[in-house]
Amino acid sequence: MKGEVINIFLIGMLCGVMTAAAFTYSFTLPANSNYWRMEIYKRGGAAWTVDKSGHIGWKWMVEPIPDSPSPPKRTVVPPPHVKVSSERL
Repeated sequence: MKGEVINIFLIGMLCGVMTAAAFTYSFTLPANSNYWRMEIYKRGGAAWTVDKSGHIGWKWMVEPIPDSPSPPKRTVVPPPHVKVSSERL
């Protein structure tokens, strides 16, 4: 009985590790490839740089969009130029 519980636990752990590895391979590694960097470069979002030593680098040309929206700015509405008078009926 105790051996069966340990085997089920180990199989679950193995499945979890395999799922994490598949997720990493599918999403993280392509995001760091030069293919996606070239797509961003083609759309004008970044540029390749080369320093004096010949090292190739990467520079973003636009500011990233923040995760949390900034608080809305207060607007001042000018008073109307037409005088409005209210009459009692």
